[in-house]
Amino acid sequence: MKQITNKEIIEDLFKYSDEKYKKFHSSLCPNNEKDIFIGIRIPILRKYAKELLKENDDVYYLLKQINNKYYEEVMLKGMIIALSKLNIKDKLKLTKKFVPEIMNWAVCDIFCSDFKFTKSDEKIVWDFIVDYKNSNKEFEIRFMIVMMLSHFINDEYIDKVLNISESVDCDKYYVQMAIAWTISVCYVKYKDKTEKFLKNTNLSNFTYNKAIQKILESLRVSKEDKEKLRKMKR
Repeated sequence: MKQITNKEIIEDLFKYSDEKYKKFHSSLCPNNEKDIFIGIRIPILRKYAKELLKENDDVYYLLKQINNKYYEEVMLKGMIIALSKLNIKDKLKLTKKFVPEIMNWAVCDIFCSDFKFTKSDEKIVWDFIVDYKNSNKEFEIRFMIVMMLSHFINDEYIDKVLNISESVDCDKYYVQMAIAWTISVCYVKYKDKTEKFLKNTNLSNFTYNKAIQKILESLRVSKEDKEKLRKMKR
């Protein structure tokens, strides 16, 4: 089986470039320089990741052929790790190396959403992600929070998710917004428990009010509950 090279991967990526999408998507990631974006839509990039995995059976070799020059390279690397057929132990080893490379919310959130294998190994993944609670890097903490949001708002973990969301000591924007987003989903799924949490939480006013705002934007929350929540704003 012929193994692909970095040069071939870059050539392939630029074939999928969409200039209009590049302009739009780069505007959503203001903390990154625009020239790192090629402009590839996520479904197309994910399809390409699956094709690479199908055609190159050595995941470690494949990852070595992908650099971090372009946003889409980093995104592709994350997709390959998450979508590979490696066992949970090896996936998490690669994830530990990858997480420090996350440079914006989009890479973080797409990477987390592709962790479908979490369901069958919840405790192992949970123990892995909570180690990032005390990180001093914005997107490492966001990784933990979005992983909780994506895979752990369930009967077994809801209390832990709320407790960790409240205890994170970080005032970075993308961390606070991830916490607000997480709490809004907790409210939709566990209304009574989350309402009680909101009445007693020591969340910062910014994060608290953003959580309320996101709940109010939900189509799955009744008018009556929204009226109650508006009165709870700080």
